Amino acid sequence: MANQATGSGGPPRAGRGPTRRELREARMRRRSLAIATLSTAIVLGLVVLLVPMAPGWDRVQKAFFNGEIFWKTLPGLLEAFLVDIMIFAWCAPMIAVLGLVIALARDARSPALFPLRLFGTIYNDVFRGVPVILVIYLVGFGIPGLGLPRPWNSPYIWGTVAVVLTYSAYVAEVYRTGIESIHESQRAAAISLGLSHWDVMAFVILPQAIRRVIPANMNLLIALQKDVALLSFIGPVELLRQAGVYKSLLANFTPYLGAALIFLAVTVPATRWVDRLIARQNAARS
Repeated sequence: MANQATGSGGPPRAGRGPTRRELREARMRRRSLAIATLSTAIVLGLVVLLVPMAPGWDRVQKAFFNGEIFWKTLPGLLEAFLVDIMIFAWCAPMIAVLGLVIALARDARSPALFPLRLFGTIYNDVFRGVPVILVIYLVGFGIPGLGLPRPWNSPYIWGTVAVVLTYSAYVAEVYRTGIESIHESQRAAAISLGLSHWDVMAFVILPQAIRRVIPANMNLLIALQKDVALLSFIGPVELLRQAGVYKSLLANFTPYLGAALIFLAVTVPATRWVDRLIARQNAARS
């Protein structure tokens, strides 16, 4: 009774001061932050001091870090980046849908649907095994080589097809991982209630599986946003191709630095957001 009156032995009450353990953990966090800040400052200082001392720094600075060329080409690079965004915007939903279809095909359990399951397995093996740039070359140059009339020989169309085919295989595997993470007892319980296989999948399995794999799929979307630049090899004048045009016209590599910074301005915030999603998901599970 005395313990209950004083609050000792029970959970911390509102208005109570921090415990000794909490104070120690706070000191450790402050110490870790101070050490991390100091070590980072030392490394950055060494880079700033030592790199300009290299014999060829003047040539590298002129070729890659030319401020005048950077600001001159930046508007054109940003305009070309809109093409990347446009291709990404129409590829992403197609990849999500096709990836889900392939994942469902691989989850087909009826013996009559074995050819469908085999197709899903072969599809994933092929398009995950071939580098995306090779798929882009084979589809982007091979199909227009058939002599199709306009607009069906457009590199935008067949470049999109190549990217969707490749990334759908990766997304399908992520979906399949989410589907298999749902305990088999939930499927059995739903079937015992009279639900069909597709009803179980649509109303029990998929809502949970898709929610679990959102962070993993977001990482793939970040990779997709960068790999869209590979379509420049078959014709579209997007950010990477535009940087190459400026490099040829100005005999300087600074436009490539501008293109890299534009990509970083998009991918770094997206990556941090995915990290927050993963941390929130892990906290909810624990």
